[in-house]
Amino acid sequence: MSEKINRAHIENMEEWERQVRKSMEAGEEWRLDGEKRGDLQRRPVHTYDDIINLPHHVSESHPPMSYHDRAAQFSPFAALSGFEGAVKETARLTEQKLELDEGEKMLLDEKLQLIRLLLPERPFITVTWFVPDERKKGGSYQTVSGRVKKLDWVQGCLVFEDGKRVKTEDILWVEAGGGVL
Repeated sequence: MSEKINRAHIENMEEWERQVRKSMEAGEEWRLDGEKRGDLQRRPVHTYDDIINLPHHVSESHPPMSYHDRAAQFSPFAALSGFEGAVKETARLTEQKLELDEGEKMLLDEKLQLIRLLLPERPFITVTWFVPDERKKGGSYQTVSGRVKKLDWVQGCLVFEDGKRVKTEDILWVEAGGGVL
């Protein structure tokens, strides 16, 4: 009798192994059904078979959250922190500083000498100069108009009455308000 049981056991195991191989190729999961009872039959069982056909639970005490509020839960998360700022910084355009030739430098120097002579009269001028960018290569050109208070040759800057300071080495162009220059 024990031989008959063993043979039946082996035949069932071979059949079971064949089914397991077949189902694994199909991507199904297998487990021993009735393992506590000692049954040798095995059948495919998926992880959520016991709850897959149940209706969706709706809480009686908590109303469903709106899509807007659900999305807001994830808004503080940024996978790449600082990426957006880096893109904006890269996209920001700067200009290269123009180099004056010798003739333009001499003309600018003559204008600055004339401003120095007219300082007691507080001449009204318009200056265009290069402002280097603090974060990336290049910069921008700015223009300011006003009355000159001081021309400081030691620090190399032009000082306006409102306190604005412009480095003389960065000046591109000077125009006089009264047409003197």
